[in-house]
Amino acid sequence: MAVSKLVCLTVAGMALAAPVALAQRGTPPPSPPTVTDALDRMNEAISALTRKVWPSVVQIQVTSLGARDTGQRGEIGTFVGRQRSVGSGFVVDADGYIMTNAHVVDGAQRVQIVLPPANPDGSLQAALSPKLNVVPARIVGIASELDIALLKVEGVKLPALPLATYSNVRQGETVLAFGSPSGLRNTLTHGLVSAVARQIDPDSPLIYIQTDAPINPGNSGGPLVNTRGEVVGMNTFIMSQSGGNEGLGFAIPSATVRTALRQLKQYGQLRRQEIGVSMQTISPDMAKGLGLARDYGVIISDVWPGGPAEKAGVMVGDILVSVDDQPADNLPTVNYFFRLRDSTERVQIVVLRSKSEFLLNVTAIEDRNEFDAVSTGPDAEKNIVTELGVLGVEIDQRIASTARGLRGPSGVIVVARVAGARGEVPLLPRDVIRSVNTRAVTSVQGLREAVRALPAGTAVTLQIQRDGRLMYLSFILD
Repeated sequence: MAVSKLVCLTVAGMALAAPVALAQRGTPPPSPPTVTDALDRMNEAISALTRKVWPSVVQIQVTSLGARDTGQRGEIGTFVGRQRSVGSGFVVDADGYIMTNAHVVDGAQRVQIVLPPANPDGSLQAALSPKLNVVPARIVGIASELDIALLKVEGVKLPALPLATYSNVRQGETVLAFGSPSGLRNTLTHGLVSAVARQIDPDSPLIYIQTDAPINPGNSGGPLVNTRGEVVGMNTFIMSQSGGNEGLGFAIPSATVRTALRQLKQYGQLRRQEIGVSMQTISPDMAKGLGLARDYGVIISDVWPGGPAEKAGVMVGDILVSVDDQPADNLPTVNYFFRLRDSTERVQIVVLRSKSEFLLNVTAIEDRNEFDAVSTGPDAEKNIVTELGVLGVEIDQRIASTARGLRGPSGVIVVARVAGARGEVPLLPRDVIRSVNTRAVTSVQGLREAVRALPAGTAVTLQIQRDGRLMYLSFILD
């Protein structure tokens, strides 16, 4: 039996039915519209939609380092060289914010955006035009667990695509996919929503929209759009035995994209909401030992003292029935719900205690980071350290007095990753760079000068603070 494989990467198929009018006795039947007229109207509707969407769809070109196999006379060897890959993306904010898949920019040393033509009309002339407008982009934030990344281009204004309301997406709905399959820019396919929610891995809480539209390598990160021009999902991967499209394409739902956009734009990372409990999966043995009313589901194993759940009346041993009217059947789904929850309203949870159900309203709290206050609005030109591929903010007296957990009064906080690093620099947003090869770092300019003074091939060791702990990061400069 052949095993299907998941191929990270977009969407196709529409049927047209014409109603048949039954003539009444004694009256001549009305003349039906010609097939040509119906097809013309359908073509014009699709053409109008594409003209609306294309100005917001981009091609993403990524340069990275990777291992390549090479051999001579039957010998096999491996060397590390530069690799180029192509993906897709779409504008989510007119100030130059672009959403794509995390795997598109994974390990990127340089990210470039091929902007759409000024007036993309799908014509022969536009399709064959050799003109390309390519601009650099920086990585604002990456949510690897969701396979979502947010990019930013400077000095460019592009129309943003609206995100659809996920709860309104319906099976059988017509959708269109935009992107660059196999690097072929401005490619459009259309199809149907095959399923509105598909969980590919039972051990993973991630939910996808399934579509029969063709998705192929290079379409990763492109938008799956409804007939109103709203993004219902981000095209991500296909399930295939051959590596090509077989009508099983999957897109990250718009609800996931919306939450990731706000948090990545504001914090550069995802911030999970909490209600102050620990949870475990109920096993049959646990149910027997505790005399539970159910032998499946999720049980509250701990309630944090002084937390919002304790204040709302949640108790250890409660069985979680639902969260905001969504069934709490398994722990991965509940964890995913809290990761994606993006509401300031109190969480409505239903718990089963003994044989009675209770509705409790709990105030949610978000994970906080001591550097959130400095993660927004840095001047890209002033704060960029291209050689390390980061955008940084130096610690001044104001930051030092307000940011708890700092291990020293000076250093540079990494706000975001950008293109152009001289090597595979393993820095992450929120890292604090303290020194470069024992040379203390006190400013962005000092960090920039310290790295620029090092010749290619130099071994570099950074002392950084990450998650409150000091550690060393070593790499080789290109």
